[in-house]
Amino acid sequence: MQPLKSKNKIEMYAIVDIAGQQFKVVKDQKVYVHRLDAKTGTKVSFDQVLLLYDGGKVTVGAPAIANASVEAKVVKHLKDDKVIVFKKKRRKGYRVKNGHRQSLTEIVIESIVTSVKKKAAPAAKAEKEAVKAKPAAKKETAKAVSKKAAAKPKADLSTKTVAELKAMAKEAGISGYTSLKKAELIAALSAK
Repeated sequence: MQPLKSKNKIEMYAIVDIAGQQFKVVKDQKVYVHRLDAKTGTKVSFDQVLLLYDGGKVTVGAPAIANASVEAKVVKHLKDDKVIVFKKKRRKGYRVKNGHRQSLTEIVIESIVTSVKKKAAPAAKAEKEAVKAKPAAKKETAKAVSKKAAAKPKADLSTKTVAELKAMAKEAGISGYTSLKKAELIAALSAK
């Protein structure tokens, strides 16, 4: 990909996804984006960098580049120019005129960061904890399987008719058994 041809040679730019739109940004550029939930003067970071050009080297993300981000500062919140929406159907007398002003945020790109240092120690700790948790999880699943086996009724209820299940529910003292369906009756009887 060729860089922009201009008097000032661009050494680095990025294509970044900001609030659902893609922008080509360089350092110290002013960009108007959809309204962001950030106060004026705060710094924001966008990590959805889709393409990075750094002095002749092009890096394309799939879909985003890992360890790359764009740092920006919120300058102000404002509204865009008014957009008129006019609809008309000829010979029908149908005319509708509406308009709106889009809410925008003005940001200034402060830097394009290409790599972020990762902490290796917390990742190693998390892996060790995951290894320790696996045997305990196996024990818990074995207990759950044994409880399920104990909870199964001695007689297979799925082979019985609805009338037989309702008779069993009446004997067991389940209230409202007449309006229950077969699956609900089986669940209620197996719970008793």
